[in-house]
Amino acid sequence: MGKVMPLEGNNAIAEAMRQINPDVVAAYPITPSTEIVQTFAKFVADGKVTTNFVAVESEHSAMSACTAAAAAGGRVMNATSANGLALMWEILYITASLRQPVVLNLVNRALSGNINIHCDHSDGMGARDSGWIQIYGENAQEGYDNCIQCVAISEREDVRLPSMNCIDGFFVSHAYEMVEVEEDAAVQEWIGPYKPVRPLLDIKNPYTVGPLDLWDYYFEHKRNQLSAYPNAKEAIIEEGKRFGQAFGREYGLMECVDLEDAEVAVVALGSTAGMCKDVVADLRSKGVKAGLLKLRVFRPFPDAEIVAALRNCKAVAVFDRAASYGASYGPLYSEVAAAMYTRGANVPCVNIIYGLGGREIRPDQIADVYGKLNDIKTTGQPADPVSYVGVRG
Repeated sequence: MGKVMPLEGNNAIAEAMRQINPDVVAAYPITPSTEIVQTFAKFVADGKVTTNFVAVESEHSAMSACTAAAAAGGRVMNATSANGLALMWEILYITASLRQPVVLNLVNRALSGNINIHCDHSDGMGARDSGWIQIYGENAQEGYDNCIQCVAISEREDVRLPSMNCIDGFFVSHAYEMVEVEEDAAVQEWIGPYKPVRPLLDIKNPYTVGPLDLWDYYFEHKRNQLSAYPNAKEAIIEEGKRFGQAFGREYGLMECVDLEDAEVAVVALGSTAGMCKDVVADLRSKGVKAGLLKLRVFRPFPDAEIVAALRNCKAVAVFDRAASYGASYGPLYSEVAAAMYTRGANVPCVNIIYGLGGREIRPDQIADVYGKLNDIKTTGQPADPVSYVGVRG
């Protein structure tokens, strides 16, 4: 049996990393993810893990060291936020292309400029096409659970892709919650020993990594990489069920809250989904057929499952904690709307952009969105396809 203890989101993830005991952690601190590697570095100093901790001079070097260590045959983890992730950008694509199962704990934060250290999803959304699996947690418990699951998902031989375990900066990373922490031995048994695939340290079987790859084969190699993502989606479902069987908390691609008979629904990522649950419960008590689709997995994007969950609604709002500059809509909305259109689901959808740079969204603002969806349900046409909730002027 595990034990329930008060932990910040960052410390919950650091605790999961201690239990996983990776071979290598290479990291450079950046707010609000600093506590993860700071706490883990103390575990290393105190001899509580056998990890080789590599202190580097930048996030670019951190991800470079992680990718190299994974290619050498190690179980590898890291943590970062915002501009730190942006500085890793070049290597993110290489890690995924080399099919190295690195786990990166991403504490979501706004990208500059102007300089802002608080939460939004512009960092994760900016990296959405880099080839990494992206899983978003609602709270500290999910940050802990998802960190452990990311290891198993990424390391499966039919996946072999890196994963980002995302939590909201400050809203989750620096907030204390009661977290159920499993026994060390149970976590180790669940993830199992690491089984490297073609490690570079196997010097009896040398091969080339990262060669020049031009027009004659590059396209085929990228097409082969794309074939791994359907497997990743199935792996997320299977490992989520296996986690539930072992620890009692089952996970899937998403969480559907009162969607069976919902007429109006919201799609949300991260900690905002928790507030939406309270709003849905309040609206249901007043007779409003409201629902919520809390999306857990953004990459690989579960388009068929999202459409199946929303198809019978009469109006939907997609919440984006990020803007897509130069585009008409936020990144999550664009993907949901494309999925609905291409699969013939003719449901009016609106985009809600909110919370940039850490601005809080209140329950009454979310309830107001549901009220506008009720109006759209009646007319069938949204008055404003995009709204900016909480912005002044």
